[in-house]
Amino acid sequence: MERQKGFKHIRHHDSILASAEKRLLVRIARRLPAWVNADHLSLLGVLAMLGVGLSYWAASWDRRALILVVAGLVLNWFGDSLDGTLARVRKQQRPRYGYYVDHVLDLVGTLFLLGGLAASEFMSPVIGLGLLIAYLMVSAEIYLATHVLGVFRLSFLKVGPTELRLLLAAGTVFLLYKPVVGLGELGTFNLFDVGGLAGILGLALTFTVSALRHTRRLYRAEPRPRLQPSLPISLPRFPSTGFGPIRSAFTASQHRRS
Repeated sequence: MERQKGFKHIRHHDSILASAEKRLLVRIARRLPAWVNADHLSLLGVLAMLGVGLSYWAASWDRRALILVVAGLVLNWFGDSLDGTLARVRKQQRPRYGYYVDHVLDLVGTLFLLGGLAASEFMSPVIGLGLLIAYLMVSAEIYLATHVLGVFRLSFLKVGPTELRLLLAAGTVFLLYKPVVGLGELGTFNLFDVGGLAGILGLALTFTVSALRHTRRLYRAEPRPRLQPSLPISLPRFPSTGFGPIRSAFTASQHRRS
């Protein structure tokens, strides 16, 4: 886990490839020319995802565009994974700016990716929309947990963004040869519809487990206060309605007449 200076949260990244990836990124960051900065890499990452989405869409007419998808995923990994590392290596961290911009661009990039898939022949729009909703729910839970618990988790069950990119790249290569799969008596389905449904279930599981775990942790950290003994209730004194003097004058008049 790595604490971010100036921003009170800890980055927790324990995916399968996390350690090796971190060493590789540090080596690359130390060799980048001085004119390249973290903002350039962040922009590269989101533009690469735009290219990925467009390539999926174009592959409906020419399957060779799927090769561009794999290239775009590599560029996205390079930009999205290296921007923060470069800032830390050069000691140019901007914690709040970097956290905000990085995750806004992640949301936009995911929209580009799933929008391109939903517009292609490889994934139905319903599966694409369901996958986007599931991703947004998981993202919201992560951002809330980062705010209230001070821990930003980048992986779940040893799977992080890099592992997901590799799975997506492998599935994309498989599309070149067999874009549909048979599920026995259930019939034949698009490969990415099956993969997208599995992704929705995985994200739903991630959201549920994380939400329950964090709720329990917060409940233990902030137990419900005991009820205090009830105190006697004193009724408020309401202001006079203004009829008191009139009532007193009327009573005095009645006494004089009698």
